[in-house]
Amino acid sequence: MHLYQTRNTVWVDAAAQIFFSLGPGFGVLLALSSYNPFTNNCYRDAIVTSLVNCLTSFMSGFVIFTVLGYMAEKRNVNVEDVARDKGPSLLFITYPEAIANMTGSTFFAIIFFVMMITLGLDSTFGGLEAIITAVMDEYPGYLANRRELFVLGLVVVCFLGSLSTLTNGGAYVVKLLEEFGVGSSIIAVGFLEAIAVSWFYGITRFSNDIKSMLGYSPGLFWKVCWVAISPAFLAYIIVSSLLKPPPLQLFDYKYPDWSITVGYVIGASSFMWIPIYMVYKLVWTPGSLKQRLAVCLRPERTIMPEIHTDSLNMSPVP
Repeated sequence: MHLYQTRNTVWVDAAAQIFFSLGPGFGVLLALSSYNPFTNNCYRDAIVTSLVNCLTSFMSGFVIFTVLGYMAEKRNVNVEDVARDKGPSLLFITYPEAIANMTGSTFFAIIFFVMMITLGLDSTFGGLEAIITAVMDEYPGYLANRRELFVLGLVVVCFLGSLSTLTNGGAYVVKLLEEFGVGSSIIAVGFLEAIAVSWFYGITRFSNDIKSMLGYSPGLFWKVCWVAISPAFLAYIIVSSLLKPPPLQLFDYKYPDWSITVGYVIGASSFMWIPIYMVYKLVWTPGSLKQRLAVCLRPERTIMPEIHTDSLNMSPVP
């Protein structure tokens, strides 16, 4: 049983890492791709990005485990014991300690922490741009001349929300967010997106969209992945991660039991708005239950009417 849970933890962490590396489910890719021309070759972009990500992760493994192996040899412990220093301790204690023993340690220390700053800024730009683009597209008339004020307000809110991580107990807040704020929650968002597109929007409509953009339809392999394999795999990871809550302990401090409940609330807060809006839309749509379901499950509008004739004239279904 312990081995089963360990393997599930590895799969959840691996899937979460892929989501962080490639960015599905965060809205960043949707925001950035909205600036592309309609006929942009998104298939090529997806393949190239995935290959570059895999090669980068593969090469990074040599650097990471070289440092971990060196620290394990120096401490006279196993590599897995060094790797247990997850989160802030691995980043701000273990790696700086290894860099301090290198030749030219000052130079490499500067490069390392400059890299960390640029990575943080880059991640912040992408996440903020996803929110900014979504809200600006939803309310263009109201925010068209107020973009700067909206961005300023959003940055201030994010700044105030992150102040808790800068206190004396900030490392413990980061640990709580690391265990519950990401991982299963972002995988759940990806799962909901997958079934929304492949099941409810329809794989046929989606294939027609791709054909209108690229000139050819996706193959059977991709359709099977979108309809069955990806949703099933993501659902398995989500259920497996919920079978046993992650152990909450940082250094010698063991988190209280109520913190697990707080963690689940934090994790659910990132995707619960999707089912909440689904219920809201279903309740406030006029008509009988059958009519409301038919209207809510039908695409609302299209920029190319010749592709989706069924998305127009959404009169209630008798």
